[in-house]
This record gives sequence, C-alpha cells and structure tokens, in this order.
Amino acid sequence: MASDLPWKPSHPHVAHSRFNGGDLDCGNGLLLLIRQHLGPLDPGSLLELISRERSVEEDLPSWSRLTGNTLVSCVRMEQGVSYLVSKGTFDPAKASSAPATPVAVDLGQVKPGPRLGVPGPIPPARPLPPLAVMGIGSWPRPGWLLHLQSCKLDGGPGGEHFDEAVMDATRLAVGCQEAAGVDLITDGEQARENYAAFVGARLGSCRLVPVTDLVPLVEDPAKFKRELEALDVPPGTRHPVALAPLVRDRVLAVEELRRAKACSKLPVKVALPGPYLLSRTLFLDCLAEKHHPTREALAEEVVQVLRDEILHLLAEGAALVQLDEPVLTEVVFGQARGGRSFMCGALAERKDPETELALALHLWKKTTEGLPRARLGLHVCRGNWSKDETVALAGDYRPLLPILSQAPVGTLFLELATPRAGEMEVLRDLPASLRLGLGLVNPKLDILEREDLVTKRVEQALAWFGAERLLLTPDCGFATFSSSPLASQKMAQAKLALLAKIAKKIRGA
Repeated sequence: MASDLPWKPSHPHVAHSRFNGGDLDCGNGLLLLIRQHLGPLDPGSLLELISRERSVEEDLPSWSRLTGNTLVSCVRMEQGVSYLVSKGTFDPAKASSAPATPVAVDLGQVKPGPRLGVPGPIPPARPLPPLAVMGIGSWPRPGWLLHLQSCKLDGGPGGEHFDEAVMDATRLAVGCQEAAGVDLITDGEQARENYAAFVGARLGSCRLVPVTDLVPLVEDPAKFKRELEALDVPPGTRHPVALAPLVRDRVLAVEELRRAKACSKLPVKVALPGPYLLSRTLFLDCLAEKHHPTREALAEEVVQVLRDEILHLLAEGAALVQLDEPVLTEVVFGQARGGRSFMCGALAERKDPETELALALHLWKKTTEGLPRARLGLHVCRGNWSKDETVALAGDYRPLLPILSQAPVGTLFLELATPRAGEMEVLRDLPASLRLGLGLVNPKLDILEREDLVTKRVEQALAWFGAERLLLTPDCGFATFSSSPLASQKMAQAKLALLAKIAKKIRGA
C-alpha cells in the first residue's frame, strides 16, 4: 500500500541518474524506461524517477520486489513524487559515491511516428524447383551475438555494437544454409529476440517488456503470477505490449531481407508473425489498463501493419513471405494450464475454437487481399519453445483442414516430423492448388534422422501429391527464442543437408 512506502522529507542519498516519467503509468511504458535507465548503471547505483501518476505508488514497490531491485525512498514534490530506486540490493557504500549533480533525462509519452510509405511494383520471382529445400525461419545465434543482444535490450554497454554484429551472424547463418545445399535461404532471424515478439521492439507504439514486469500491471497480479509459474515460459522472456494505436512507422523485417540478399544470390524467404498470432500476442486481456478496447479492434490495426510490410518485402524481392500461425493448434488442441497458455509467446486467453478460427481466416484474407498467392506461405506447428515434448500440443490436422483449405496463400508449411502431428495422409483432402512444405526433420531432436526413413516419407508424399507440390523443410525454426535454441548450428546444418541430399537423389532418379 502507498502508506507503507519509505516516505522521507528528502532523499537520504544522491542519485547516479534520474529521469521524469511525467504522467506515464506502469502499464504505459514507465517500467521499460526504468529498465533502460537502470541498465547502464552498476549494481547498487541509484536511479531517481519523478512521476505525477498516482498508481505508481501502488505498482512500483511490487515491481521492485519482483525484479530484485530496491525502492530506497520516496519524496513528495510539487511536480509529483520522486522515487529513489537501487539497481539490485541497496548498498550504502555505493550510494555514498553518487555524483553531486545527476544527469537528467526526460522522455515523453509513447507515440507512433508517421506511417511509412510502401514501394512498388512487385517484381517477378524465379520459380522454385520441385522438392525445394529450405528452413522455416530461425537459426541458432552465436554466443557473442546473444551477449550483445542482451546488452542492447537491457541498455547495457556493448549494445551499440549489436546491429553490426547481426550482419556478421547473418553471413554465418546464410553460409551454413548454402553449405547444406538449400534452394532458398532465410536470414536466420538473427536480429530478433524471438520469432514474433520482436515486433514490440520495432514499432513506435509497442514495447518489449520482460514478462516479470507485467505482473504488477494486471488486474489480479497474484493469479497471473501463479499462471506464469504453471507455464513453461523460457527464462528472461520479453513480451510485446501495444501502448498506442499501431502504425507501421518503422520496417519490421525489410532490413533482414536486405542483409540476406547481401550475403547470397539464392532466393530469400522472410517469416512474419501472422495477423491472428500477433493480435493474440499484443493484446493481453488481463492488463488493468488496456490501450485497445478489444482484441478485434487491435487486430484491424495489425492487418494494416502486416499488409504494408508484406508489400514492402515483395517489392524488394522477397521470393516468399511466410506468416507464422502456430497458435492455431492451441485453439483446437490446447488446454490452458493455470487458466492461461504459453503457446510460442501468446499469453492472451481465447474464445471458443469456432470463433477463433473464423477470426483467423478473416484476418488472413484482409491482410493478403490482392497479393500474389504464389509468393505467400503459412506455417503451422504445435509449439517450438522447449525440447520437452510433453509441453507441446498433439493432434493431427483434421480440425484445421477447413480453415487451411481456404487460406489465401500458395504454400502451407506444416510440422510433420513428430508423431504429435499425426499422419501425413490427412493432408490429401487439401486443395491441389496448395503447395505443401513438409516438415520432415525435428529441430527438438539432438540426433540426425535416418536417411532411409525420411526418404520413404518423401516417396509416399510424391505418390499422393506429386513433386511439383512439395517442398522439404524442418518442422520449425531451429531457434524460435534466441536465448533458447533447440539445436546447435552443426546439427541444424546437418538436418538441412540431409533433406537436400534426399531431394537431389530423387530429382536425379
């Protein structure tokens, strides 16, 4: 309670840094700004923040306890309340070394910039060969890149070198794919924190917030904390939150395309979170203060953002743009543990399956209306955040066939290497107009699949679908969450090389 705060007539120590949060509340970006200012400080150093928002008196103590920081003192001032926060455990010895005049930083409200224009027209792309081999999206990051990524996200020293390091990591990722013999490359999503949440760091109206920071912002913090503890959420996971109307004021993946094209002459695929997934991710239903009245209202803005990005990617020469919608399987197979699920980053609760699937199809159609279907793909799996098969979903594609049959894309990329995905034969009911990217190797397994068994599955697929309809892929990306890769670079390359070897052998037969 506010009465329990460490109120003082004046702060007993001088801060090392300070900023004015104005009217921002903890649900409107204030916690992220605190993180950004604490990041460059040494442990035990002091940050002073000034706030006019009354709710901060209730939320800041909870946040401090949850994150291991210390609320040292609070002072009422004419311009609001001044809070003195120690980075980590309060250390009086460190406090005594504070500078006489702290650096003042004043950041304004979260506001999107103007909507970016979209270049055109869309140039033609060369067709892919039958049984073309490619990855789904992500690729394991080098350790040095992960370190710099952490520095950038936390505002620590070294973060300024991240963008340059991403180019080096992209060269490595592309080089591994080329060495494996693929027909189409991705950039490996080297700059992303994860396959979908990266949007929260690239749109001016969003923020990428540590999941632990969300606890004091929800309507029932104790319940939400219990739900998080019941889920298999990777440590350090950050969650994107929409804090203002969504506007594509910055590119999302165009720079990724440019980096990949600079590294190879092979065609490039770019994966984006699909509109259904993104609306489930950005709208957290349990927030005490929501910036969109409903998920459907947010989804309409998501559609425009993604549509603009897809047009831009195709105009700059992307051979394929893939929409990732793994959370579809959570709709038909998921059982929320603790009242909520963590399906590849989507924490929001859902409605009944019929309503959710109808919304997904509606959003796909609006996002892709008038775009070339042959250049669009849709990826569906059952969860790719853990090697533990018991936390991933199970069930064949039958409940999703009606919606997949109407998907406004040219290619479906489907998880099939795991028994959890059911039998491939179910897909024979899909329209012949759809190409099928068959997941035939499992990134969760630390062993290489047997060549004869994978070949047998490809030959069966050839008999059912024909070579012109088939692409060969892994089930999912190899490092959906950057800090929790499911495979090493060596194993990822070996699995792609196995698919390329089989494709080459069958083409030459």
